[in-house]
Amino acid sequence: MTTFASGTDTLTRDALTVLQPGFTGTTAPDWLLRRVGEGLASVGLFGRNITSPEQLAALTAQLRAERDDILVAIDEEGGDVTRLEARTGSSFPGNHALGAVDDVELTREVAAELGRRLAACGVNLNWAPSADVNSNPDNPVIGVRSFGASSDLAARHTAAWVTGLQSAGVAACTKHFPGHGDTAVDSHLALPRIDADASVLLERELRPFRAAIAAGSRAVMSAHILISALDPDRPATLSPRVLTDLLRGELGYDGLIVTDGMEMQAIAGTYGIERGSVLAVAAGADAICVGGGLADDETVRRLRDALVAAVRSGELPESRLADAAERVRALARWAVTATDLESDTGADPEVGLRAARRAVTVSGRAGFTPLTEAPYVAALTPVANIAVGSETPWGVGAELSRLLPGTLTGSHTGDNAGAEALKAAGSRRIVAVVRDEHRHAWMSTALDVLLRERPDTIVVEMGVPQAPARGALHIATHGAARVCGRAAAEVVAGR
Repeated sequence: MTTFASGTDTLTRDALTVLQPGFTGTTAPDWLLRRVGEGLASVGLFGRNITSPEQLAALTAQLRAERDDILVAIDEEGGDVTRLEARTGSSFPGNHALGAVDDVELTREVAAELGRRLAACGVNLNWAPSADVNSNPDNPVIGVRSFGASSDLAARHTAAWVTGLQSAGVAACTKHFPGHGDTAVDSHLALPRIDADASVLLERELRPFRAAIAAGSRAVMSAHILISALDPDRPATLSPRVLTDLLRGELGYDGLIVTDGMEMQAIAGTYGIERGSVLAVAAGADAICVGGGLADDETVRRLRDALVAAVRSGELPESRLADAAERVRALARWAVTATDLESDTGADPEVGLRAARRAVTVSGRAGFTPLTEAPYVAALTPVANIAVGSETPWGVGAELSRLLPGTLTGSHTGDNAGAEALKAAGSRRIVAVVRDEHRHAWMSTALDVLLRERPDTIVVEMGVPQAPARGALHIATHGAARVCGRAAAEVVAGR
């Protein structure tokens, strides 16, 4: 491919402007700062870039010294998907817990506090909330990231979350349009396909996005899913029918359209990221998100050159690229002028814990005596989906250790998990922690073994509580955030 290296002409600057790349390290590398000087208008942050609020604030200040209106984006849903607290677990419950409480004012308050923390660190665009309706309980990638299986529930809480976040001067990016809830494949790994009737999709999937648009969501993220009733040939991210005709036309949305990560296999494994990026912008996307796994100057150069070459060959109208770049700049202008609350004004640092406590549901409480001696926590650990990541701790062991010193925790996976947990527990009371028991046969089998041998086992479900409640006490937290673990531990220890 020809390299267009000047970085100064309008076409090249526009091509850089529509990219939202990630990078490695906790300071901005020289190549990134150089690209910002050449026209790059956005960057994306992940857990690898963050060690503390102070370090993050210094990083964003470094970027703004190069360009004061740069969009600094992050994938901070709260709950299971956290980048601010990737190493400790989130101070905020995720969407499913908020949906279980079903208090829209609480949802707004949680999102506002999260927004305040992001703004205080210099982040002004959040790739959240997930507006997906979790209509398929076997969904491997959405689950507790959704407010629930009801489109009405998801709609009212999506609107509240958007309103709360943006009240802090942080732009919301509602995802994954037109809805990732009815999938059984993770788009990080392959291209999911949805074959539901158009009437079902328009009524069920689109309602939360309509609510987000009405609430003023500044950005919307497309999904890498093939929806045959809308476009049988191209996934939503690459589909003019979905992005231009449906989102822009029928829904009347005029904000920024951002793609999901182009390095995800649903796109990279089918079209490739260069070809996919050209098709996405041609279809109506304004910003190309890339960097969850690809985060270097070579990737940025390849994507920039692919866009420039597509314009020069006539495949991509120059006016479409210019329009996309202007939408990025428009959001950057909004972010600069948005009312940004002082970090300590209206702060409510305990709102996440209060929400997590309210989200807990308990079965079998009658006759249950809180534990006073340190138990054995058997974490029946599934493989974490890529959106959540494996670096973020989960469970109740750490919180129970604080309340009941001497608590032991072990992680068990696979066909022998139950027997291994029994052996490790010895004579201690067992607290079995699961995540989406209904999706993992080995997990159900392990619980069968534990409850047959030790019927006084306490079960804590930290995923979607789809399986029947069982155990001497069954606690559903509706998410695996740190505060959800604390709320469950408080029930176990009677605090």
